Amino acid sequence: MPHADSMPGRVPPAGGPGAAAAPGSEAGGSLLAWRLASVVLFCLAWEVAARAGINFAFPSFTRTVGAFLEMVLDGSLLVAYARTLEPLVIGIVLSLVIGVGTGVAMGLRDDVEWLTLPVVIVMQAAPMAALIPLVTFVYGIGLVSKVLAVMMLALPVIAMNSYKAVRNVSPSLLAMSAAFLATRWQQIRKIVLPEASPMIFAGIRLGVAEGFSGVVLAELLITPTGIGDLITFHRSVANFGHMYAVIVSIVVFAVVTVTALQYAETALFRPEKRSIR
Repeated sequence: MPHADSMPGRVPPAGGPGAAAAPGSEAGGSLLAWRLASVVLFCLAWEVAARAGINFAFPSFTRTVGAFLEMVLDGSLLVAYARTLEPLVIGIVLSLVIGVGTGVAMGLRDDVEWLTLPVVIVMQAAPMAALIPLVTFVYGIGLVSKVLAVMMLALPVIAMNSYKAVRNVSPSLLAMSAAFLATRWQQIRKIVLPEASPMIFAGIRLGVAEGFSGVVLAELLITPTGIGDLITFHRSVANFGHMYAVIVSIVVFAVVTVTALQYAETALFRPEKRSIR
């Protein structure tokens, strides 16, 4: 007599021998493996290139890691990050508040768009590295100049994405809400902002990435403090292992932060992508 599990139309129980692995978990594991393999390959290529003697100022990967551990143990790297994060956090918070508010206002009102959009476009297109010395001339070499340098790079990206997000809200949803006699505030609160939130959050993620560039530029061009001070000092004394360690650390820190924001964006606003991360 045939077994019950082999009868036609019989579905194997979940988790049994006939159960297939979830495609999302397989894709996620494969993607993670490829990412790790690419990192390992990059580190090996770095080590080989440095040992080949391409340039005396190009340290090996192992030497850079050793310099990084040395700066962590003596506390110099942590102190530098504490000084760098102060203008970065302040600048990012102000950019979020002003950028999202300005972008949403531009998307909702034509008069605000007419007044503000050209300024945002100019800020986004202008070479900010050339304008930072001007900011220093006006505001000095203190915290204010560094915060403004972060905002000059982060705010236009956040504002432009917020503006486009509001403008791309489906007109049919707005028409439907008007047919049900919804007030303007109800349209904004229940339709515009929820529909625009994914693109606004994506703009925030891009703005944070630009903010890292802004704070490093500020510390290299305005006054050497924090991470910029470590880079400048170790470069001046030809301590290239430590210099590369500082540069790589800020790059890794920025990548981890932006990746965490990307995962948060997927979890909050893009449920269709959760199974393939």
